[in-house]
Amino acid sequence: MDKFTVLTGIAAPMPLINIDTDMIIPKLFLKTIKKSGLGANLFDEMRYDDDRNERPEFVLNQPAYRNAEILVAGDNFGCGSSREHAPWAIKDFGIRCIISTSFADIFYNNCFKNGILPIVLPQEAVDVLTNDAEKGANARMHINLEDQTVTTSDGEVFSFEIDGFKKQCLLQGHDDISLTMEKGRHIDSFEDKHCEKYPWI
Repeated sequence: MDKFTVLTGIAAPMPLINIDTDMIIPKLFLKTIKKSGLGANLFDEMRYDDDRNERPEFVLNQPAYRNAEILVAGDNFGCGSSREHAPWAIKDFGIRCIISTSFADIFYNNCFKNGILPIVLPQEAVDVLTNDAEKGANARMHINLEDQTVTTSDGEVFSFEIDGFKKQCLLQGHDDISLTMEKGRHIDSFEDKHCEKYPWI
């Protein structure tokens, strides 16, 4: 998993509330177990019309936001079913950070396991960040995970809270598997001793 330390990038404003995981990646695209390729179908029903033409009014189709790495969203982002394809699609599109007033619990935790930083801030702060994002590609936000700060293009700084363990996992680029593999030597040693003691198992 890629480390997350600092990020300076374009932020796309999406102030819709209750964006669920089916809106993020419709069930039609859940057949794959690969993490790559899903970015093309991120927010599929909002991005494309019935003929697969891009809807020009959708924020990520607009030239200023095609390379967005930060999403400033409305309340209760990632609600609905627990599909991990949702953060896969977000990451594959290129978004590394989502800012909202609240997230659904399962989606929130899945973000950390896939190298995405979900930031919870009060509505007043999210409003300021949404307005900043609406300035377009010339307005770049700065995210510093070590300092736990979000800085607008005008230099206004907001601090956010984050669980210490999740923070360290992102800073070091660890998911559940890599955390386990760090203990590989101890696991191998235990298995060797276990086999010696119980050779019939």
